[in-house]
Amino acid sequence: MPAAPSPAPAVAEREPANALVRLTRWRYAHLLPVLAVLALLAVPAPPGGSASEGTGTVADAASGVLVLFCAGRLLRLRERPLSRTAAVVLGAPVVGVSVAAIASHDPAFSLAGVPRYLQIFVLVPAALVLLVRGRRDFAVVAGGLVALALVEGGVGVVQNLTATGASYEGKDIRAVGTFGPTDVMGMATVVSYGLIVAAGYALDRRAAPRVRACAAVCAGLLVVPLVLSFSRGAWIATAAALAAMLVATGVRRAVVVALAAGALGVVLIGGFGVGSQLVGQRLDSITRVAGDPDQSVTDRYTMWAAAVDMWREDPVSGVGLKGFPAYRDAHASLALSSGSDTDGAGAGFQREPLLSPHNMYLLILSEQGVIGVLALVGSWLAILVCAVRRLPRALRERRDAGIAAMVCALLVWQLIDFAYADIGGPSTVLTALMLGLAAAWSLGTVGHLRAPGRARQR
Repeated sequence: MPAAPSPAPAVAEREPANALVRLTRWRYAHLLPVLAVLALLAVPAPPGGSASEGTGTVADAASGVLVLFCAGRLLRLRERPLSRTAAVVLGAPVVGVSVAAIASHDPAFSLAGVPRYLQIFVLVPAALVLLVRGRRDFAVVAGGLVALALVEGGVGVVQNLTATGASYEGKDIRAVGTFGPTDVMGMATVVSYGLIVAAGYALDRRAAPRVRACAAVCAGLLVVPLVLSFSRGAWIATAAALAAMLVATGVRRAVVVALAAGALGVVLIGGFGVGSQLVGQRLDSITRVAGDPDQSVTDRYTMWAAAVDMWREDPVSGVGLKGFPAYRDAHASLALSSGSDTDGAGAGFQREPLLSPHNMYLLILSEQGVIGVLALVGSWLAILVCAVRRLPRALRERRDAGIAAMVCALLVWQLIDFAYADIGGPSTVLTALMLGLAAAWSLGTVGHLRAPGRARQR
């Protein structure tokens, strides 16, 4: 009698299918597109690119998939769309962007900038609001953000120790992570977000002791790459955000933490000399804008003046999306250099063109006018106001106090950082995820007892 055929091949063929089924049935399967965007942010940007020119990274493509996934999920499940408040707040930027593109001196050229603004400030944040429906969803995305910050921060520290980072003061010691020398703010932004999120969970008294301890360790570790990024804007924004968060959760705790941080800084910088000279020079350059500022400070203030001059030319709708580079030379003084030098971190020497004022508010003002400022900045402030309104109740009930303070701190960080930076580069999509996560708490169903389906999710 012939032997029966072995069932092993059939079982082997079913194993991948069963694994895929289990993945789709995972409790947080709907968050996989969000986590995919976070993971793909760590993929190094294509060499030779410019932080000021366009996008096209795999993380940007993944954010498009995220938006399509969210739209398909809404159609399939027939879930309730955004609330009226969320729709108005998140949809406001559409008005400013559309008016600026239509009223532009070159509408065909300006229309190319519309998708980027909608991606960062409308579509991706709205997708997060619709997908993050409870505290556990929020924690999963927040945990992914901290994990990305630890990876990028670890790469940055290694770059500093091995002199394989971006060039700074003639040495390849600037920590930039996987974002390269043309997006020096990328790693600083990721690490700052991760530090604030970790600090928020460390301050949450309702969190498990192990979670709080782990979060505190992560926050402490992320301080190192933040310092080694030599990003003045990130330092200022992070210090202000952490101070606001600490004061919100308790003045006594804020004083204790401030004293501990000061003592740690004295030990590391004064005692061991960890980057004392370079860090001191960088801190000093923040206020040295009159006597003998470095060229980067001169360029920044020159471009700021040019942006204001452009706005005066067309105060209502601006010169049009993507119009700053075209009008820059006509409004900038001779003090502006032709570009900034970038080198190191695996890339050769490049001359990075100065195509934006490195100030998001002035970029909007010059390109979109008063209408754009009211729409975009008003949207961000509305999210912050909604978050602040939820803060007293969270503190009073000692429920989600750390998360409430953390969301406010993230928004404060972004609003301050936008005074030193604007959108552009591979890390920009992370700004969209942060705004979406903050809006999910401020405008969505996270933490609200009347949330449909998951009202009592912890």
